[in-house]
Amino acid sequence: MYRRHFLLFAGISVILAIPTAALYGLGLAWLTVGLQQADSSTDLQLVGGFWIGFLAALLVGVLIMPFTHSAVTYAACESALGRPVTAGGVFKGVLRRYFPLLGYWLMFNNVTGTFAVLLCVAPFVLWIWVFVMWIAVTPAMFIENIGIAEAVTRSRQLVQGRWWRTFLIVGLTVVIYELVALALGAFLQIAQFLLELVLSPFLASAIALTVGQLLSALLTPIFQIVLVLIYFDLRVRKEALDLFQMAYRLAAPAAAI
Repeated sequence: MYRRHFLLFAGISVILAIPTAALYGLGLAWLTVGLQQADSSTDLQLVGGFWIGFLAALLVGVLIMPFTHSAVTYAACESALGRPVTAGGVFKGVLRRYFPLLGYWLMFNNVTGTFAVLLCVAPFVLWIWVFVMWIAVTPAMFIENIGIAEAVTRSRQLVQGRWWRTFLIVGLTVVIYELVALALGAFLQIAQFLLELVLSPFLASAIALTVGQLLSALLTPIFQIVLVLIYFDLRVRKEALDLFQMAYRLAAPAAAI
């Protein structure tokens, strides 16, 4: 699916990553290089510049979160259903559900953090459990046209009894992602070293950090596509979705010749 729609999926991810990548890159490069050359009179200015860039990137990241977390998911849903996928269609599809998607992702982060504190559980462990249980929420919202509460319940019903299998699939995806990211990171370190030979350390660091964010964006569609395929796999195993679709096609009237 990624190969078939590579330009669209990769283009969406990279374009959405540009604003936060630029702000994070500028802020981190400012702090990193500045600390190397700082004295006591400039420390406050350097830290202030870093936090301005960080907070701006955080705000932009939250505002575009429904697109960064769900645009490729919507495109993958349309592709899996055999519908044409276009950039305009993806933008409109996500925009129609902008506030429910924003609410879901904010709720997901708050739920995992709050319950981790209340239950005295490691946040990462709880995050994994909730992520797997809610893995089909976004695809269900798009494909079944339901709200947040219904989608959360729907995902729990689909994952129930298959949590470990779903977890292992996600885990394998993470391993593949990290191996590819490690290889890209190594090449990026070499590129940064070469850039510092001809550019200032500040500019070389900013370029390397920004490019690193953009390269990471190229891997993002893998996760979102996997979420969609897991959703369909769960429906096939629990509801015989493939048989239903086959029966629907057979019952449909033949096209006029």
